[in-house]
Amino acid sequence: MLVVAFNLVFGVVRPFVAEPMRVPSKSMAPTLQPKDRMLTNKLAYDLTNPDRGDLVVFKGVEKKGKGERLVKRVVGLPGDVVHVDRGVLKVNGEPQNEPYLSKDDRGGGEGRDGARRKAPPGVNSFGPMFVPEDHVFVLGDNRANSHDSRYFGPVPTENLIGEPSLRFWPLNRLGTP
Repeated sequence: MLVVAFNLVFGVVRPFVAEPMRVPSKSMAPTLQPKDRMLTNKLAYDLTNPDRGDLVVFKGVEKKGKGERLVKRVVGLPGDVVHVDRGVLKVNGEPQNEPYLSKDDRGGGEGRDGARRKAPPGVNSFGPMFVPEDHVFVLGDNRANSHDSRYFGPVPTENLIGEPSLRFWPLNRLGTP
């Protein structure tokens, strides 16, 4: 019975249904923290495409990190034009509501000490960039510390693995991301 269960989990569930993942960096903070562990729903995009605002897990597209599992937020869909203007994300010219960003990630602002902060390059401005067919444009929630589509371009939809469905570690953060 144990052998059958083992074969089901590692022969069917992990490759086709759900796979654990450890968040490798702080690029998605505050939504996901480094070393958070979560399950990736690998069936999420078998019948549908991601929507703007979805978190996606995908295989890296750069030679250096090809095949590496990354997690980012979809901000642009095929046919969209993505642009960051003075810290404000615009899609097809329309400013986007991004409640998951901290004030520091919205292009600068004041720090906790009251001093004016200058946002890092690439946070205050970017683009415009057209998202081609069968691609999505992804950004990290922690824009100042995220290597994302601003650097490696739109992600082919064939690279999408699934969506984060359940954070299971640490226990005090148990739940959906």
